[in-house]
Parts: sequence; C-alpha cells; structure tokens
Amino acid sequence: MSRTQTLDREVGRAMSALSAAAKRGLGDPALAELVMIRASRLNHCAFCLDMHLRQARENGESEERIALLDAWEEAGDRYSERERAALALTEAVTVLTDGFVPDGVYDTAARHFDQGELAHLIGLVAVVNGWNRLMVSRRVPPGGYRP
Repeated sequence: MSRTQTLDREVGRAMSALSAAAKRGLGDPALAELVMIRASRLNHCAFCLDMHLRQARENGESEERIALLDAWEEAGDRYSERERAALALTEAVTVLTDGFVPDGVYDTAARHFDQGELAHLIGLVAVVNGWNRLMVSRRVPPGGYRP
C-alpha cells in the first residue's frame, strides 16, 4: 500500500497560519516548543519531533529539559509551575480518553495563563495534534523540515 506525502497547499497554509497565530498569542516560544514536542511524542510523530526538537535547540532549550520532557511530572524544579500547567493541559487535550479535559487540569492552567494566553495555548495544542495526525497518517519521515 502506498501513501501520499502530498499535503494540499491550502490546507498547509491554513495550518501554518493557525500555528503561527497560536505561537504569537502564547508569547513564549520556548514553552510553545515544549508543548509541541510533548504532544508529538504522545502521538509518535517523528516528522514533528524532528522539527520541534531542532527549533527548541535553536531557541536555546537545554538538552536536559528536552530529555526529561516525558517525565516532566517527576523532574522536580526543571520546569516552572507555569510550564508544568501547560504540559498537563497538553497531555489532557492530546489524550482525550474520557472525552473531556479534567476540571483540575484546566483550572490549574487558568491560574497560570490569562484568558488570551490560555486560548492560544489550547489552540497550539489543537494545531500540533492536527499536524501530528497529518504527518503520521501519511507516514512522513523525519528529516524533511526546512526552516
């Protein structure tokens, strides 16, 4: 069975615009990359991981924090409370096993982000999940990202 690696140009532009708007509105490029790495790891998206790991490193993210991202809850003070709230929300939105984001997770995020930032954070998680699904479903391999 062959799979297409072609992405409709209009879909790609729309997704890119949504990504850019969510990142801008969140206002924290380092956190945006952590969120996108975490969601991409949960979704097993090699293409997106490759891209966001590169971007995180270019933004000065430490190798230690990148390596510990899958165990952020146990990583002590390596992540701020704000980052931890964003990562918990990322996981809850990415893995909707119960159909809803738990109230406690949402409430914690709402204490660390104003309404606009929270809306952009949720938008960022939604769009990275969309990108993950677009890439994984077509089995797009890592290494093709060009800034």
